[in-house]
Amino acid sequence: MFLKTAGTASVVSGVVAAAAFDIAPVAEKAVAPPLSGTLFFNPQEAAIIQAACERLIPHDDLGPGANEAGVPNYLDKQLAGAWGAGERLYRSGPWQVGTPSQGYQLPFTPAELFRNALRGIAADLKQQGKEFPALSDDEQDAYLKALQAGGKDLNGVPANVFFQTLLAMTVEGYFSDPAYGGNKDMLAWKMIGFPGAYANYFDLVDKHGVKFTRAPLSIADAPAVAHFHQGPDIPAKL
Repeated sequence: MFLKTAGTASVVSGVVAAAAFDIAPVAEKAVAPPLSGTLFFNPQEAAIIQAACERLIPHDDLGPGANEAGVPNYLDKQLAGAWGAGERLYRSGPWQVGTPSQGYQLPFTPAELFRNALRGIAADLKQQGKEFPALSDDEQDAYLKALQAGGKDLNGVPANVFFQTLLAMTVEGYFSDPAYGGNKDMLAWKMIGFPGAYANYFDLVDKHGVKFTRAPLSIADAPAVAHFHQGPDIPAKL
């Protein structure tokens, strides 16, 4: 599993910036059912995304794979929304190659980046008489590593920029709150023992040395269980 080489404790901060990704072999190729009810991806794009995400985080004895955890659904929802449209993205140029410390320097919104890159991948492989979802695991890994290495143009999108974005979004969708479309059934949280980002631990603040064990809770479930704590020494009005 990809997480096996990165270490689950540091995956969010370390995986995205990893110099190279490495994947442990799995017993047999997992075939995910087609992604249905998509808001952004067309069927061809969805098939490429499902295959690629599953190679980045495949199912193994440590936990669920990206498809099982709903990562493609997360990507689809984010690309169809405000983030995909670049709502908070500076887009006034100039569009020049920047230094690594300057971050993203392309004129594309995330949605445009994914659409152009996925079309570029499909066209590149079509010239070879191939399709990414139909490649073997080893062939998919080799192609993803080639994208990571850079040097290939995907309809104006540098291959390494697309790979880095896809990897970051895959990790994000795997561990994010299920309210955003990924981490289905909180499978990733259950795997690492994370209780969720529900900020209501009032009764536990002054308790120490007590093991906290509770099933994960999504912020989407918070309204149904939230309650207000009024401290006896806190005045009602200032």
